[in-house]
Amino acid sequence: MTAERARAARADPDRTSVQVEFRKYDGRLSARWTADRLGEDEHGVWLGTARGVAVEADAGGWTNRFAHVLLVPDGRWWTATFCAAPAPEVYCDVCTVPEWNADRTVLRTVDLDLDVVRSPGGEARLKDEDEFAEHRLTYGYPDDVVSRARRTAARLLEAARLDGHGTEPFVSAWRPWLDLVG
Repeated sequence: MTAERARAARADPDRTSVQVEFRKYDGRLSARWTADRLGEDEHGVWLGTARGVAVEADAGGWTNRFAHVLLVPDGRWWTATFCAAPAPEVYCDVCTVPEWNADRTVLRTVDLDLDVVRSPGGEARLKDEDEFAEHRLTYGYPDDVVSRARRTAARLLEAARLDGHGTEPFVSAWRPWLDLVG
């Protein structure tokens, strides 16, 4: 995204609020919050969330401690969150293909536990393999879901590398979008 497009998006008074909802495979609410639709590019739809936004969950709520943008790619088994420092720079959730309601004001997906995380200046690493293995048995993840989740996590690990060999949007495409979040 160019600096001109970023400035134009910042000045856009018609930002749409989007309710983002992540559930676990058994239907429990993992996280729900409101974000602003910032725009769309070749990577997908970008949603922004300012620091201090309330997040609801069945396990208890919290307040978002860091501004971040959520990338929702079209037809993929993942979302990617890019955070302001000192939070993890990249946090990818392996999930079912996110689905929009008819007017694109609600986004829903099922979190499949596996996460790819990159700290500022660090390397990408896979998180929550133990939770994935446990939930696979507890919730009965079908074999095709298990293999799709593992393949997706492996691709995200490679794409989110920091050593100069990663791919967009994980290298820098997210930075202008994060600059739009107040």
